[in-house]
Amino acid sequence: MKLHEKDNFSRRNFLKTSILAGGGMLIGFNLLTACKLDAKMPIDIASLNFNDFNAFIKISDKGYVTIFSPNPEIGQGVKTSMPMLIAEELDVDWKNVTVAQGVLDTNNYTRQLAGGSQSIRFGWDALRQTGATARQMLVNAAAVKWNVDAATLKASKGIITNKNGETLGYGDVVKEAAVLKVPDGVKLKDPKNFTIIGQEIVNVDIDKIITGKPLFGLDYKAAGMVIASVLRPPSFGQKLKSFDAAEAKKVNGVIDVITIGDKVRKFAESGKSNWTVKLSKTDKVVVIAENTWAAIKGKKALSAIWENESQLESTEDHDKALTAILEGKNLNIKREDGAVENAFLIADKVIEKTYHSPFLPHNCMEPMNFYANVTAEKIHLVGPVQTPEYAAKVVADLLDFDLDKIHLEMTRMGGGFGRRLYGDFVYEAAEISNFIKKPVKLVSTREDDMTTGIYKPAVKYRIKAALKGGKVTGYHLIEAAIGSNMYGSIPNFFPAGCIPNYKVETGNYKSNITTGAWRAPYTNFLAFAEQSFFDELATELNIDAIQLRLDLLQNVKNTTDSRIEYSGQRMEDTIKLVREKANWGNTKEGVYQGFAAYYSHNTHVAEIADIELKNGLPIIKKVIVAVDCGIVVNPTGARNQVEGGVLDGIGHAMYSDFSFKNGQPEYKNFDTYRLIRMNDTPKVEVHFVENQNSPTGLGEPGLPPAGGAVANAINAALGKRMYRQPFIKQLNKTNILG
Repeated sequence: MKLHEKDNFSRRNFLKTSILAGGGMLIGFNLLTACKLDAKMPIDIASLNFNDFNAFIKISDKGYVTIFSPNPEIGQGVKTSMPMLIAEELDVDWKNVTVAQGVLDTNNYTRQLAGGSQSIRFGWDALRQTGATARQMLVNAAAVKWNVDAATLKASKGIITNKNGETLGYGDVVKEAAVLKVPDGVKLKDPKNFTIIGQEIVNVDIDKIITGKPLFGLDYKAAGMVIASVLRPPSFGQKLKSFDAAEAKKVNGVIDVITIGDKVRKFAESGKSNWTVKLSKTDKVVVIAENTWAAIKGKKALSAIWENESQLESTEDHDKALTAILEGKNLNIKREDGAVENAFLIADKVIEKTYHSPFLPHNCMEPMNFYANVTAEKIHLVGPVQTPEYAAKVVADLLDFDLDKIHLEMTRMGGGFGRRLYGDFVYEAAEISNFIKKPVKLVSTREDDMTTGIYKPAVKYRIKAALKGGKVTGYHLIEAAIGSNMYGSIPNFFPAGCIPNYKVETGNYKSNITTGAWRAPYTNFLAFAEQSFFDELATELNIDAIQLRLDLLQNVKNTTDSRIEYSGQRMEDTIKLVREKANWGNTKEGVYQGFAAYYSHNTHVAEIADIELKNGLPIIKKVIVAVDCGIVVNPTGARNQVEGGVLDGIGHAMYSDFSFKNGQPEYKNFDTYRLIRMNDTPKVEVHFVENQNSPTGLGEPGLPPAGGAVANAINAALGKRMYRQPFIKQLNKTNILG
């Protein structure tokens, strides 16, 4: 969906109940562009708990407001920012608002997920319309009570005022409002009149987070619940041959040892699975225990024999496979403009470089876990998953249940980064509960997460440019990836439209190692490769690195090519802002700068990294960031997202490596796998481009340019180009780090 597209709102979208038991009313708008327009409220709501609803407003007769947040919260802040949109148009005092996490509601919603940094973008108009329509109903009720024209009344901070200065609180008219006709075509606020949107709002869960209150999946407990720990194949490409559970059953607290896999295997072979379903077809051994420690200890005591069912791949195999793709094997043309081959034939000079990126695990702070209780009557699921609707549908198919018999509650997640898009841990928990006929919580260890999970694909890019008459006249990019081809619409990102002869090709190697989305899919490594390459072109053309990008953008600013995804003007404005804020080219002696800019998830970001040398070693001191994400809903949350993305991008580009030997991961925990550490983190300074455009994503766009900015700064400081991540590996090989 393009940014300028708007939703159509009418009474049929709006859902309203009569007076609630205990006073007040429950009202809501059918959220998001993909919502079903014929959604119906339950006939008898008096007997239902409010947790049976998603994203509705509850107003008490005391004037207090509860707003239900529908989307999963993975740290991106939507549990705070989405209700802010409703509260803004409802015109209530934020201090009187309570936010509650909604549960999965497949009857009313079709995009109740967290992925692609799209929650605010898709909810911007619909959520505001929710609040505005509710506000108008309350004003209309006050007008009836005073016997005046509703147009003469004003509402602010939950108080309605008439011309005589008389006031009524929302709680005073909520019962009357509940029985009124839903108004049509309610006008939304002009952004200049916002009182909540744009304010620094603290995360609604912050007190619970810092005091350790139950919020996360690992916190969840239920009566009669047991713990499950799953033993999976140590190598990708293996299956279970046999196992001995005698020693495991001797562990104090172990209840039983079972195998699962039959139902998942049949489902995987049914052809119903899609991109959100990553399923291992082999049997797995499961230790059932009274507590987590006993389950983990019991699993370690298991003796299992695994046999190979396909080739056990090593990192060397992957490297050869990717190189073969770059040489032209099984490539797919994604976009081709002009006469690319001719541009290279007549070029004054051709520049060609190859960039390498390893597999990477997600390493969420909270390892995978999920609760399931399967009974004959219903299935109760609770836990952290980014795609709750998909997960519920798969469980329904897996266990041959009606979807309306599945009740899924979302907990806050201790990180997602794309890993929790895939509900394999949900399906395992459901299959285990169905087998043992007990409520169970599946709990993974860090080793489970790192060695049996889903990884960012290993990727190689080969980029070639033709230079003629001091201009970039040709551009050819080849992507070679392990696993699924992840390229999406990126052929229409920068520099598409900037270079007359332009070609993008992709190829992938199908591996038995599971790969999938990893924070800022497609762009997380490409941005580094591309932005490093453009720095080399700037050096070759003897032009300022930023000026080269700005010159190229002039070719796309007024394009009529509807395929182009980014805005040349907005990217230019973002670049100019970061150039100004970072004092580009005029820093103090001993500070070396590197620049990168990228568009992803509908957001334009430009970054400049400042590096200093200490004993000859590069130290990243500061990263200055400019972001055009449209209207900033919550500056506090927005800065946090950008800062986190930048540090994540720097950390993985600099330090993180992952490899396989005979199908087995060579890194299992943080004692050997390097993440960015506190003393490695630079200051991140964030600046937002001010405009009145609708909001776009923020959870991911800060990450892609970070690696490129740092790589270009390293080159400025040391004269060394980075072609392989992690950079620490290349720097060590050149003896820069000793």
